Amino acid sequence: MKTSFASAGRGQEGSAGTRRIIARALLVLALAALLAACTAARFAYNQAPHFGYWWLDSHFDFDDAQAEQVRGDIDAFFAWHRREELPAVAGLLRQWQAMAARELTAQEVCAQFETVRARLVSTGERLIPPFARLAPQLSAAQLQQLQRRQARGDEEFARDFLRGSPEQRLQRRLEQAVSRSETFYGPLSAAQRELLRRWLAESPWDPERAQAERQRRQADLLQTLRRVRADPAQAQPALRAYLQRLQDSPTPGYQAHSDAGVRHGCAQVAALHNSTTPEQRRKAVRELQSYERDMEVLSAQR
Repeated sequence: MKTSFASAGRGQEGSAGTRRIIARALLVLALAALLAACTAARFAYNQAPHFGYWWLDSHFDFDDAQAEQVRGDIDAFFAWHRREELPAVAGLLRQWQAMAARELTAQEVCAQFETVRARLVSTGERLIPPFARLAPQLSAAQLQQLQRRQARGDEEFARDFLRGSPEQRLQRRLEQAVSRSETFYGPLSAAQRELLRRWLAESPWDPERAQAERQRRQADLLQTLRRVRADPAQAQPALRAYLQRLQDSPTPGYQAHSDAGVRHGCAQVAALHNSTTPEQRRKAVRELQSYERDMEVLSAQR
């Protein structure tokens, strides 16, 4: 969601890169299911099953039998998500409304970030059985298609975060952070923009390190899927182990680096929020109220 609380780590791209990689593996449908932070929230959510299928098909190029199975699994997932998860999301949004009306600490922001992360991981666990049914059916050609899409994603990451001078990179990150924040608070002042610039400049995030971790995870996914094709009985344990490695990287030092980035992002969110005017906070509360209503309407639809 494009709220400051749910996006605590997105103030710096270390956590954003991690979340994006998770989305591009087992949690793609979970994240699609949480497309609820825009004026077209209801439309976006109702289209999420179609988007989820399209995204997966673009990576695997399903045959007819696989397509039918995947569409059925996606529909079943969203029926569960609408019934069980959206009311919980609405509850979080009510909690955030009270928080948005006052000042925040970095610890409070991180606590909310961890709550959202835990819900995403739990949702990802629910996706393992259907993915375990699909994975042994994937052909060598389909895994090659996945590998090509991974390479394309690497190029996109390099374009967004590795090109240009350090100042140009910082400026692009600042523009993204300002855009996200203004969606929530309305126009930022010059002082608030400068505050964001300082926090981003001090971020411990390292794009080269993030890219290396992306590529490790991509190779891990391919290796896991090849192992599942050879031994379908191990599909669920193998995929659960892969999901665990997404959460806790085996790369020496990476997890500490990622955790430091999250803490920095939480402090950045709190600092920006505490700089906001009463009107900016009222706008934030109104946005959260709007999202909550969307969740309630969507969860009532069957």
